[in-house]
Amino acid sequence: MPQHITVLDYNPEWPLKYAEERDRITKMQGEKMSMKHSDEVIQKSWVVCGLALVCCLLWGSAFPCIKIGYEMFGIASSDTASQILFAGARFTLAGVLTVVIGSILSRRLLVPGKGSWGMVLKLCLFQTVIQYLLFYVGLAHTTGVKSSIIEAANVFLAILVSSLLFRYEKLGKGKILGCIVGFAGVVLINFNGSGLDTSMSFLGEGCILLSTVSYAFSSVLIKRYSQKENPVTLSGYQFMAGGIVMVFAGLLLGGRLHPGTAASVCLLLYMALISAVAYSLWGILLKYNSVGRVTVYGFMNPVFGVILSAVLLGEKNQAFTLRGLISLILVCAGIFMVNEKVF
Repeated sequence: MPQHITVLDYNPEWPLKYAEERDRITKMQGEKMSMKHSDEVIQKSWVVCGLALVCCLLWGSAFPCIKIGYEMFGIASSDTASQILFAGARFTLAGVLTVVIGSILSRRLLVPGKGSWGMVLKLCLFQTVIQYLLFYVGLAHTTGVKSSIIEAANVFLAILVSSLLFRYEKLGKGKILGCIVGFAGVVLINFNGSGLDTSMSFLGEGCILLSTVSYAFSSVLIKRYSQKENPVTLSGYQFMAGGIVMVFAGLLLGGRLHPGTAASVCLLLYMALISAVAYSLWGILLKYNSVGRVTVYGFMNPVFGVILSAVLLGEKNQAFTLRGLISLILVCAGIFMVNEKVF
């Protein structure tokens, strides 16, 4: 008891209040230590690698699933409006699933804070609306092979935007060489006996390239905004907002969907889960790691896409060959170079 307090001033409730305050401080310290431990775990190389590969595997499965979905929903390859409507339905459902699953895991309803709605809208503009509108328009005017190669450039662009514009990380020789080696693997796995068509058009390859620029900015925005808002919350609501915009755009352009069976609905549900799970995990990885360290795994997307297309669509001419094996080795080498100091 302090010397300036007399016996008459003593309050018998003081020891109880002191004990409560001590317990509160101890609890806060314990929560901070737990959060710090979680942060350190999500930054471990094997955790980053494992979770990033799960994301890439899910995204890779989207390539054959989209083709299967077009058949199930009666969407022609030239029907861009219906393709946009199909994507909009997928992302709207993905947003709902992300919020529901995230709320159950968090034991509270995930709702963006008052100052976070602007972040949600900006993120949905770059990550969903612009990226996928341009991608589907471009895909309708170019080949799948050229699209996958150009899409792989998003790894370069994401690292360049993060390093040169936002100064989140340094652009070292290892990252540059790793990107080149990984990109070479993507080009090789898409190379056929007749070579690569190098013709270009704005509506085709131009739109695909612009979609990768949009993706690059979205990756940096996720890293910036996830410091202020839960990345799962951001992913869920930006998907819903972007998906609704794409649904209206597809309908206004005359798009229609014709789900024929329960299998088509299950496929749409799975594709929504692809986006819900993969983008939420990706956002968490970007929150605790550098952009380059995470996005370099994007080189695995087309590799998984080719392998899964071979399994699900019977397209075995590229996957299970010596060229496919060399491509996988190059991509893995590129990932290693970006994550490790090779100079």
